[in-house]
Amino acid sequence: MPRQRPHRRSPAAAASNSTGESRCPRATHQRTGVRAQEERFIKPPPFEYFDPETTAEAARLLGELGGDAKVLAGGQSLMPMLNMRLARPQALVDLNRVAELSYVKEGDGGLAIGAMTRQRTLEHHPLVAQRLPLLAELAGWIAHPQIRSRGTVGGSIAHADPAGELPAAALALDAELTVMSARGTRTLSTDELLLGYLDTSLAPDEILTEVRFPGLPPETGWSIQEIARRKGDFALVGVIAIVAMDQARIRSARLAYFGVGGRPVRLPAVERVLEGEIPSEQVLGVAAREASAAVEPDDDVHATAAYRRSVAGTLTRRALRQAIDRVQVRRA
Repeated sequence: MPRQRPHRRSPAAAASNSTGESRCPRATHQRTGVRAQEERFIKPPPFEYFDPETTAEAARLLGELGGDAKVLAGGQSLMPMLNMRLARPQALVDLNRVAELSYVKEGDGGLAIGAMTRQRTLEHHPLVAQRLPLLAELAGWIAHPQIRSRGTVGGSIAHADPAGELPAAALALDAELTVMSARGTRTLSTDELLLGYLDTSLAPDEILTEVRFPGLPPETGWSIQEIARRKGDFALVGVIAIVAMDQARIRSARLAYFGVGGRPVRLPAVERVLEGEIPSEQVLGVAAREASAAVEPDDDVHATAAYRRSVAGTLTRRALRQAIDRVQVRRA
């Protein structure tokens, strides 16, 4: 059975455990006397805490708690939101003791990755380097080593930050996602999962359990390009290019953009522009201009929409050139 922290334990004493994750139980809403003084010294709002040991237990808990609970994975996004009180769940279901959700294994020519697999594992796992080196390189773009040591693959995708690298990679690689609840399991495409800014099609009682990344065909190159204010910051604009070659011509291309709207996007019209073409600088220039015109970014405090459109075009050209060059280097 999952362990439930006693309601009468002091929130200050239960605020964190050895991993840095919140262990605060649900506190009474009658903020009087000593309890009121204690609660002023902890950042997150009061919540009830559960740490199941199996996926089935976690699914049962979410079903019982309904929409009042949040899933805690690596905590690198949820915990800051709790500390700033931008999120106020009545309960947290912590998946960090669910060992069955942490793995990397071969599957159907690609990789099957458990949702609780750390981002740091992607960066250094030999099977990832062998089967999908794109993911190994991508992990190095995510924040900083401390964040990658705690952040999880599934947590990042389910959080659906439009500037996040992993949701964009899942979109670029046509990943399939397994989600489960006490009602059963279902499979979603990345496009079906991601709805908008921090918004997904996951029901309140569902858990993302596995991400399946298909392998890349022979004669395929790839590139990750992004611009951020500082190394490790969220991307102002990013693009992942995957290009399959047939002799001297482009057989197919995939272009996934992040940081340019409410969710990562593919640009099928730009991808079609490249199909069957010899990758001359003129062709890449056309694709870059089409990409600049197709993205629909917003103005914000970090950059204007016009700047983001311009950068999207520049990064498109760079990414396509590097992806094509990778194929040619392997041929040599």
